[in-house]
Amino acid sequence: MGQSHSLLGCRINDEVDDGRPLISLGRGRLAGDCHPLEWVVTNGRGGFALGAVAGPMTRRYHGLLTVATRPPVGRRRVVAAIDEVVHLSDARYELAAHRWADDTVAPTGDALLESFVLKDGAPRWRYAVADVLLDKRVWMEHGEDTTYCEYRVVRAEQPLRLSLSVLVGDRDFHSTMRAGDQVPRVTEHAEGVAVAVEGPDPLWISALGADIEVDPVWYRGFRLVAESGRGLDDLDDNVRVASLAKTLSEGETWTVTLTRGPRAAGGVGASERACKRVEGLLHAAGSPSDPRIAALVLAADQFIVTRSATTGDSGASVIAGYPWFGDWGRDTMIALPGLSLATGRPEVSAAVVRTFARYVDGGMIPNRFPDDDQSPEYNTFDATLWYVEAIAAHVESTGELSLAEALMPTLLAIFEAHMVGTRHGIGVDHSDGLLRGGEPGMQLTWMDAKVGDWVVTPRIGKPVEINALWINACRSLEALLVRLGQDARAVTAAAEHAEAGFSRFWNPARGFLFDVLDGPDGDDAALRPNQIFAVSLRHGALDSARQRAVVDVVQRELYTPLGLRSLGRTEPGYIGRYEGGPRERDGAYHQGTAWTWLLGPFARAHFRVHGDRARARSFLEPVLEQLHTHGVGSLPEIADGDPPHQARGCPAQAWSVAEVLAAWVGLLHQ
Repeated sequence: MGQSHSLLGCRINDEVDDGRPLISLGRGRLAGDCHPLEWVVTNGRGGFALGAVAGPMTRRYHGLLTVATRPPVGRRRVVAAIDEVVHLSDARYELAAHRWADDTVAPTGDALLESFVLKDGAPRWRYAVADVLLDKRVWMEHGEDTTYCEYRVVRAEQPLRLSLSVLVGDRDFHSTMRAGDQVPRVTEHAEGVAVAVEGPDPLWISALGADIEVDPVWYRGFRLVAESGRGLDDLDDNVRVASLAKTLSEGETWTVTLTRGPRAAGGVGASERACKRVEGLLHAAGSPSDPRIAALVLAADQFIVTRSATTGDSGASVIAGYPWFGDWGRDTMIALPGLSLATGRPEVSAAVVRTFARYVDGGMIPNRFPDDDQSPEYNTFDATLWYVEAIAAHVESTGELSLAEALMPTLLAIFEAHMVGTRHGIGVDHSDGLLRGGEPGMQLTWMDAKVGDWVVTPRIGKPVEINALWINACRSLEALLVRLGQDARAVTAAAEHAEAGFSRFWNPARGFLFDVLDGPDGDDAALRPNQIFAVSLRHGALDSARQRAVVDVVQRELYTPLGLRSLGRTEPGYIGRYEGGPRERDGAYHQGTAWTWLLGPFARAHFRVHGDRARARSFLEPVLEQLHTHGVGSLPEIADGDPPHQARGCPAQAWSVAEVLAAWVGLLHQ
């Protein structure tokens, strides 16, 4: 890459600046309470490893191996941690750090942490132990339920003894565990141990040359402080299943392999495979010269996953966010162009839309695939309209019509279902051509927070972004039909009718668009960011003066450095901080909380109105600083609407990464 950056592309100790994406946090950043900083690596199946950069496990989702039993869902957190101890002569140095039920931290190995690096998307730690420097690296095998933990002695005057205690808690990843909930059966094998707990597939722990001790012991009362802040159960227990030890000299490397299912090959060639894959991803994306964008390319890859079908076939999907989201139809289709087309991987886009075509029912794609065995949920107003946009974006990017031709029967079924009406009252109002929908107790738009029976933002009626998407979908479908030489007259008529009806959204009293028309209580004039899509989408119905008015009010009242506020600060019901228990957080979710993904549509809309490419990109610059905080190497889901706009929610969110990346890349080439 042709340039460096204060956060990326830098050197650390003996790391070589080879131009690859690299984020560095030195001792100054790691001192004190840096536990909120998190890292994540993934395996393309819905599995992941996740943890705090320099501290105790703080979430129930933290662990070195979480696997998807029905990719990409059915996830189980299998391995919680590895506790390392360095033995030098008669001294022992514990590298782990755990917070306990009484709020004490012991051991305090984070004090020995010299630096943290995210290189090629993989986390690396350097510990300074007396006169020894020891590196640790974690990554996953793509396409397998395997995590590698590699230890390398960088400097040592004499051999050292490294011992590792493996902590296991094989449970649903949304839950916590209590000692005695399981009775692990631990047996030795030639390279380590096998641990059988739940299901037919054991956990294989392999470490060549290790001295092995099997003596299961429960560790009780891990305190998960992030769960405390979320008002959830914050205590967890894990069992130490075995200890592994080996003597190492300067320059030696030792790799521990954690595998659920078929045994891996002991890490042979794993590092080289991971390196080659990173090279391929960056090459496909055009080898970005800006290392921040290169980092986003690698972050984008983390969300693309295999989806297993009930028929036994396999397809592709998108995880909405790590650690707790699955693959959601809405998030998938919004994120897809940024994750695939902006990164030079159109085959991913094609695979995902083909996969979702299998699940179209009543002219709708699913909103969510539950982690359990329940059927897909179709409670969405907009996911299907974003699906049409994803297909149109693929065709525009590639110039190929084969995908559109293959999926045209599905697209026409979607159009016809919306014209005559489908689930949840969704259908065209033939009096004005606008799309209406919703019913009491249902949350159907992207503003979908619900607590018990309380739908925080029901938005029943004709939401503004739904109708912007409907017009866009009709015009996109019309263009595809024309290119394929098929009859587009019905779609054209629907588009023209909706465009005429869209004029009803203009609110002259406030100088911007209504958020919802024809709701149970009339028209909703609240200032929300949903109107930005009437400008950002490729096909719209606003004249230039009204486009400018929308962009300017959104910039003035809703823009923050980390996202657009979901409600104006002076509007009734505005909540500026996303914190508290589930009810408080969900109550704030779309009532002022800033959403990072909306920066992409805003930047595109700003450029359309003002024509200043550099200024439009300047609205994206601040959020790129988030690559070194919160979820290191990725972008957050949300942030507080009030200053200082603390990042919140998922530390790694698909549509945040995708929309910032897509807007940045698009503004480079427009």
